This record gives sequence, C-alpha cells and structure tokens, in this order.
Amino acid sequence: MLAHHCSTQDMKILGLVAFLFLLGPIVCQNNRQNNVKTGGKSTKKSDGTQAADVNQSSAEGGAAVTGSSRNRGGGNRGASVAPAGAGSTRTPGQQPEEMRLHFLKNTQVTCNDGTAAGFYLREVRGSRRWLLFLEGGWCCYSKETCDFRYQNIPRLMSSSGWSQTKTGSGILSFQAEENPHWHNANIVFIPYCSSDVWSGTGSAPSPPSRPRGRDKDHNANTTEYTFMGSLIIREVIKDLIPKGIKQAKVVMLTGASAGGTGVLLNIDRVAGQLEQLGAEAQVRGLVDSGWFLESKQQRSPNCPETISCSPEDAIKMGLKLWNGIVPNRCRQLYKKGEEWQCFFGHKLYSTMTSPLFVVQWLFDEEQLRVENIYMGSQRMTQEQWQYIQNLGRELKTSLSDVTAVFSPSCLSHTMLTKSNWLTFQVKGTSLPRALQCWDKNLEAARNNRTPARGCPFHLVDTCQWPQCNPTCPVLVDQATQQELTLLQLLAAMGLDLQSLGIDPQEGVDSLVSPISNGG
Repeated sequence: MLAHHCSTQDMKILGLVAFLFLLGPIVCQNNRQNNVKTGGKSTKKSDGTQAADVNQSSAEGGAAVTGSSRNRGGGNRGASVAPAGAGSTRTPGQQPEEMRLHFLKNTQVTCNDGTAAGFYLREVRGSRRWLLFLEGGWCCYSKETCDFRYQNIPRLMSSSGWSQTKTGSGILSFQAEENPHWHNANIVFIPYCSSDVWSGTGSAPSPPSRPRGRDKDHNANTTEYTFMGSLIIREVIKDLIPKGIKQAKVVMLTGASAGGTGVLLNIDRVAGQLEQLGAEAQVRGLVDSGWFLESKQQRSPNCPETISCSPEDAIKMGLKLWNGIVPNRCRQLYKKGEEWQCFFGHKLYSTMTSPLFVVQWLFDEEQLRVENIYMGSQRMTQEQWQYIQNLGRELKTSLSDVTAVFSPSCLSHTMLTKSNWLTFQVKGTSLPRALQCWDKNLEAARNNRTPARGCPFHLVDTCQWPQCNPTCPVLVDQATQQELTLLQLLAAMGLDLQSLGIDPQEGVDSLVSPISNGG
C-alpha cells in the first residue's frame, strides 16, 4: 500500500507505477489467495511496493498462471517450478491441463524489444469452441514511460522470460467445477508484450532492437521499441488455422483490463479476418474491466510531466508512438486527432457489429486510481467520496444500452480469471450462468428460435453504494490482513461519517434498499 506520508518525488514515482500498470485491487481482497496457484509468491520491486509475480492472478488483467521450469532464453522471471514430470501423467483421452507456448511463425511481428511474440494453447480435440484471451497491463506512451516499464516490468515488453507452459484459472480453467461452460473449449492465452492496448501496427526496427536498459554502455537512443499488438492478434489467428479454428462454431475474443479494451478495438477486425478465411464461426467479444470512463481531473494541457497524464492524454500520445489503429466505423465518427475516443467502450459500442458481453465492477479500482483515489492508503476528502458515488451512477448510465452486461456494485478490478468467479452474483445470477444465458440467446437468434425465458444476461446492480452487493469480494487491510467493512475503511481514511449522513451504528445498509444475492 502507499505510505501515508511520502516525499513529492516518491509520490511521483509511485503515481507513475500505478498509472503504468493500471493494476488491480488497491484494497487487497481475501479472494486473492484463491487466485494463486501452487507456488505463488511476491517479489519486491525497486520502489518498495509489492508486485504480484506471474503465478498470481495478474493484476493487469491476466490469468492466474503457473509456469513450468522450462523457458526460452534468459531466465524464468517470476515463474514457479512445476513438479517433475508435470503434465506427463495424463491418461489417453484425458484433456490437457496446461497451455503450451507457441511463438509466431511470422518472425517480423514481435514484442516491444524485438523478441518473438506468441501465444499459449490448450487444444481440446473435437471441440469447435475457441476462447482467445488478451492479457492486460495498461501501456507506455513515451520514451520515459516505456523505459520505466522495461526496467520494472520486462515481461510486459519481452518474451525472453516466458515459461513453456501455463495453467489458467477462472474462465481459462480446464476444471469443470471451476469453469462449467468453457472448460472443454480450446483455450488460447495471448501474453501482452506490445504495451499499446493491443492497437499497434508499428513496423519492426532495423536492425533488430537490443533489450533496452540491460547494457549500461548501450545508448538507449539508438534502439526502438516496436508496438504490434493488433498485428500479434492477426498472426495468432493465422497460426491457429492448422489447429482447426476455421472449423470453429464459436470464437470468443476476451480479455481483462487493457486486454478488455483490446477486445473492443479488435473484435470486428477478428470477425472479418475469420470470414475472409472462410470460417463460419460466430465471433463474440467478452470484455472484463476494460470499460473505462474519461477522467474528471483537471490536468495541465498536453501533460508536460508524463506521470500527470490522464488516460485520454496517454492514449493521444500513444496512438502516434504505436502507429495505433481503431475500428473503422468508430474512426469515421471523429475528426483526425480525436481517434482516442474510440478506446472508450461507451463511445465505441454503438459502432460495433459483433456480439459483446461487458463484465464491469461498478466501482472499478483502476478507474479510481485515475482520479488519484487509493482506497485504504491515504486520507479521503468528501469530494473524492462524492466522486466514488457518482462513478457507480455514471457507469450504470454508460451500460444502459449494452445488451449483455454483468456489473456488480463492488470495489474490485477484473473478474473472469479469478478462481472464485462463480461466487459473484447480481440479482441471484452468477457470471458463468449469465454467459450461458447469453450463449443460448445468441444460438436461438441464429436458428430463428424463441429465446429461453428466465435466463437473464443484462445484470446491473440497483443498489447505490460500493460493497452493497453481499457477494462482493471482502475488503482486507493489507497491513494487518484484517477484514474491513466499507464504513471501517472510510473511517480509517479520515472521513467524518456523520457529516456524510451515515449513522455508524446503522451503517450503509440503512441508506439502501434491502438486497439479496446482489442487487
């Protein structure tokens, strides 16, 4: 957690870390231990904050994964060692547990540092359903932010430390009890190493770039980063053709955090690519915690200090650096220089042609970070508390026209790859159930049948306060590991509850209508 008292320089550094990552839960939640596979641990970063290693549910919106001891070139950063013979005891006919690493056949499409991009694949023979997952991790948008990112989070810019296998959790799990409707699909995990919110089309450097920041005698100005996120997705689709994706019945492109925004930006392009290949699959999009709203903070124009950049300014700068692209139908709505608006789902959604399901906490912790609100780690003003309340209302409004939604009134970030994702409910319906209902509705529409009744998939909490849904992840004080109620958290952050009209004896529940099983 951030210290209560920091120097101005320390706060700038910590602010940059937070902004670069757009990483998940600011208030540590007790379900995190469920998101960690065997061997998970933490590593200290240079600024003293704790960074989840690759075994944890990636706070950038990635999957909870376990790396084996084998890797390609240059050390297995942060990956735990799998037991000897892991993955080799499978009996004939048993489905594979691990996703295996494949590097792209097109070696011209690379990670930021010129190392090979790729994907992890778990094939299920006979399955005609494919789930492609885009990892998250915000972006970099200038020389300063990219250099900082490469020094501190190299795995988001290079494949040099990728492990040979990964095991997914949540919707990426092979276990039916954890993943009832997608455990038997072909699962593709695409690591994020392009730092461009999956929008870049930058050409490869010539000569190939050397890893930045590794050689003290190397002049950093002589190298370039490449930004090829959109091209990586295109090449993954190409490489999956021999694996059978052309025969797919359903292809679902999904992602979390920046990966979720990547789904918004690329879903129609993926559908068009598969159609050109002659595939008859229905291509769908599933966005987890990538539906952001514009910042309300008043900031200096053109953000002279990169750490003060709003997401809008970061994307404006990034689009030029990345040679980024946005969907054509959205781009036509905005004049040149305004394409950044297509990174926001509520502006892009009406132009999309592919079916889309949006998963979004109403009080997303990363949305709060953008406004410099760090739950549990600093004093909170009444104005900040008012912003938090308004955020839930604004997100509800932005989702009102979205056909398929699951949006609990909770403080958290990302949901799909949490191993306890089955436990979250809105109006008595879990997320896996809502996705199944959406699936049935789409199939009924394709076959001109009447949709099933009593199977909802537009689920938005009606209660107004953070944590008013009883299935929310529990808030935990990271320092003491003690569970906190929302009122305890607000009081600890210095808010006068009575001045807010809250009776500490009765609590927030007295201000909202009775609820059960979520909102």
